[in-house]
Amino acid sequence: MTPFSFKICSVALLALITGCSPAPEQIQRLSPLETTLPPMNVFPTQRAPAPSRSNADMAQDFMDLSFRMENGAELTHLTRFEGPITIAIRGNTPSSLPIDLAKLISRLQDEAGIDIRRAGSAGSANITVQGISSETLERHQRTAACFVAPNAESWSEYRSNRWSKAARWTELQSREKIAVFIKYDESPQEIRDCLHEEIAQALGPLNDLYRLPDSVFNDDNMVKTLTGFDMLILRAYYDPALSNGMSRAEVAQKLPAILNRLNPAGAGKPATQKRQTSRSWIDEVEQALGPQNSATKRRAAAKRAVEIATQQGWNDNRRAFSHYLYGQLSISSNGDTALAQLLKADAFYAQSPLTAAHRSHVGVPLTSYALSAGQPNAVIELTNRYLPPLTRNQNAALMAQLMLMKAEALEQLGRPAEARNVRLDSLGWARYGFADSEQVRKWQADIAALPPTIQSDNG
Repeated sequence: MTPFSFKICSVALLALITGCSPAPEQIQRLSPLETTLPPMNVFPTQRAPAPSRSNADMAQDFMDLSFRMENGAELTHLTRFEGPITIAIRGNTPSSLPIDLAKLISRLQDEAGIDIRRAGSAGSANITVQGISSETLERHQRTAACFVAPNAESWSEYRSNRWSKAARWTELQSREKIAVFIKYDESPQEIRDCLHEEIAQALGPLNDLYRLPDSVFNDDNMVKTLTGFDMLILRAYYDPALSNGMSRAEVAQKLPAILNRLNPAGAGKPATQKRQTSRSWIDEVEQALGPQNSATKRRAAAKRAVEIATQQGWNDNRRAFSHYLYGQLSISSNGDTALAQLLKADAFYAQSPLTAAHRSHVGVPLTSYALSAGQPNAVIELTNRYLPPLTRNQNAALMAQLMLMKAEALEQLGRPAEARNVRLDSLGWARYGFADSEQVRKWQADIAALPPTIQSDNG
């Protein structure tokens, strides 16, 4: 049983998934495009809800995040900053960055209890955020939108030291200065996302775990801002009972009491003992995500990830993400496969409230199918379902896309005034979610061109 009730018109779906324009006689109307874009919308600072998992699970997640690198290398001891932490902005950065950084610092102080503040305009800082161009970063980190480096305060210092022991996290004895490098020519949202993930790693754990549904410490990139789970991990990381240089065994001994004190709601809850993520699945996912690979190779890797997840018996966010990847990568080659895989992803994500935002990622292409099929009521139903989790997750880019589709549906239903209000609001979010005005206008035009309106559920 599908999670929504509308019929996919095969002609409209074929036009959508192949990128072909519908024939003139199929088009009932195209909505007017807004030539003057409204001001950028921004998100307020908001506190994340506390994690709901057991402290036993939190302890295992803390240890796996803190004593292992993403490449599998083991870390022998805990490293962190001791004393007040300062953070500075250097280089070419957009006007949105200081605002989003101030919000993040406020949350780290309030929710993680970390003594962190902006550094003065002169002198050094413990953490330096430096903006560099996409072209420069991609020459050295081809697949990264941003990254964090130890023992550096600038791009030139990182470049000079990157092959030395000082640049290796496994050689680090304590954290004194860390650099965060961000593309300054990306969208405000992408820069904000990088601030949250990279500053969290500059402060604390260096690993990412695909099994975590509610964390930025996950390479699926579904969660955009630090969660209650992340803040509890960081609060424990900087708890006075721990200190720089402690061994894995020493931290493991202290951690249960720390978590029971910081998170009494998680005390006594049974551990779920979620299975570890196999290296073979991670390898296939990385192949599927790799932009340097051909579309065919990426799609085949995603299919193998689905097979591995199925064989492992997973029914969690990793299984859902496998279907989502395979579905997204199949849209241009096989519409039936794409839709089937996206519906499976939607069903698995729907099983947990922790993956509501993840489910909304799937909801965007599903809503576009409804729009292309001329089902405006279904579009409104779906956007109303998927928008709230995206708003809570502060994902302006996907919010804008869903809202533009809702505006198209309202136009089809003969409600132009409502449509224009939704469209203008969506464009305000698009200005935060996309890199520049031209990209915003392109998305507006692409979505306006979607609906051939071959059939309608309006009467």
